[in-house]
Formats: sequence, C-alpha cells, structure tokens
Amino acid sequence: MKIGNIDIANPVFLAPMAGITDLPYRTLVKEMGCGLLYTEMISAKGLYYSNDNTSRLLDISEKEQPITVQIFGSHPQIMGEIAHRLNSMDFQILDINMGCPTHKIVKNGDGSALMKNPKLVEKIIKSVVGGTTKPVTIKIRKGWDENSINAKEIAIIAEEAGAKAIAIHGRTREEFYSGMADWDIIKEVKEQITIPVIGNGDVDSPEKAKEMFEHTGCDAIMIGRAAQGNPWIFKRINHYLKTGEIIPSPSPEEIISLIFRHLEMLVEYKGEKVAIREMRKHIAWYTRGLKNSTLLRRELNKIEARNQLVLLLEEYLISIK
Repeated sequence: MKIGNIDIANPVFLAPMAGITDLPYRTLVKEMGCGLLYTEMISAKGLYYSNDNTSRLLDISEKEQPITVQIFGSHPQIMGEIAHRLNSMDFQILDINMGCPTHKIVKNGDGSALMKNPKLVEKIIKSVVGGTTKPVTIKIRKGWDENSINAKEIAIIAEEAGAKAIAIHGRTREEFYSGMADWDIIKEVKEQITIPVIGNGDVDSPEKAKEMFEHTGCDAIMIGRAAQGNPWIFKRINHYLKTGEIIPSPSPEEIISLIFRHLEMLVEYKGEKVAIREMRKHIAWYTRGLKNSTLLRRELNKIEARNQLVLLLEEYLISIK
C-alpha cells in the first residue's frame, strides 16, 4: 500500500506509545516485520522551544525506514513551524496525534481534546500540510464521548485539508481502553473517505487482525497494547494473512533471549540506570503468562544493576525449564 508517495511493505503497523516505542523497541519490532513504525508522540511545543529531552525522541536509525514521526499540539502556527523544521530529517511520514486520552495531554487541549473542535482540527492539519514536504496523517478516536461521536466528520475534514491517511481507534476518549473497540465506526469512516484508513483497537492475534480487515475494509491495522512484550505479533500476523497458517508463540527460551537483547540495546542507548528502570515494565510484559512470572516481577523491583538483572533472568530461565 501507499501513504502519499511512500510505499509500505505490509499493512501491519506499530502504534505510537509514550514511553514504549523508543529506538531500541522499534528496532526489535521492525525486525519482526512491522510495515510502518511510529515514534512516541512528541510535543511540538517542546521542539519549538528546543527542549533536549523532547528532541531526543526524534532519534531515528536507517534500519527503521519507513517511519512516521508523530507530533502533538493544539497551536496551528507552532505545529506548522515544527513541520517545516523537520523537513530535513530522514523520516517518511508526519503524523498528528488527535487521539491521546491521558489527562495531562487533554487538559491542555491536545490529543483527543481536539476532536471537540473540528474547526481547530482543520486549521492544524492545513498548517502542518503547508509546512512539510512529507505526507501528513492523523490519528483520532471514535469521538470525545458517546454523545459526541464525530470520527466521520473529522475524517472528511482531514482529507479535505490534505491528510494522506487516517488512523482511528474505535473507542471514545472517555472510554480510554475499557470495553470493546467499536469496529463499525472504522468501517463507517472507510466508507466516507478515499484516503487510506488504519484500524486500531483490540487486535491481539493473527485471527483478530484478519477479522478487522474483513469487518471494516480498512487498508491497514495498527497494533498497540498487544505488541507490549510481544514484538513477534507482527511476524505472526503477516504470516497468517499471507498463508493462513499460525506460527506458534515464542518459547520461553526465545523470550528470554530477546529480553537480553532488548536490555543491551537499552543500556547502550539510555545508560544502565534508566535502562534497568524501563526494562522492568518490558520484562513484566514479555513474561506474562509464563510460569512463576509473578515471582519474577516481584524480584524485578529490587534490581538496580545490569549484572543483577542478567543473573535474575538466567536463574528464572533455569527454573521454568
């Protein structure tokens, strides 16, 4: 498929996730066959005022191509200016976050709060499109709440303003991640516009991926929470879509091996102290459902150094064989 002038190898994408989809994690996901990567969402204001921590979220490697940089903000001029500044960077697509439901984002009028103001949505998209040479996409939700479901309206505005694709999560902001995602709204959006539609919400297996494609007619799917601790999901979905065959889930040995690799990459990228702290959540996700994983998670919180974590994982692997 194509987004604008960008060729995408397969229609199984990684959702942007704050604190998760950093450079090391994206590298692992790409190796598993992800069709399109997204950075963590990046504050346009943070970039505008040259915040070092914000700017580091733009770290991208050649191995990740094609990749989408996702920015968020509610000031059209700043969003357009940042789009212009990023033109020289080596990424392929620029995405606007209009779906994040967290309080610290929506309280400033950003993320999914934008869905309450369609006119502002139009201004932001036009400003970003006018500032960049890259295809612009947006990510939205079903609506703010059940009384203001306006994904179709926003999608039409986005296409007319120059967006080249739209990702939609089938829940309202008020639902966060509770209940079941509404795939019907994704289907309705697909029927309203001509640009590619990326379906998001509750795809956690190869079978569910195929079901979403068939139910909604979407052009691609986006995997978020189901990819936490499970980069293999991209490989398994792609194989199933092509062959109808289910690749077995990874063995405990494969899981621990990838954890070691993820740890080394994160230590190299962020330093040992930060890497150990961040790996706690990743390891908890990697080992979900494995024998004695509750005990492992309990011990993880006591770990302060890389050599301690390596020893703990080695002992854990022996205990479950």
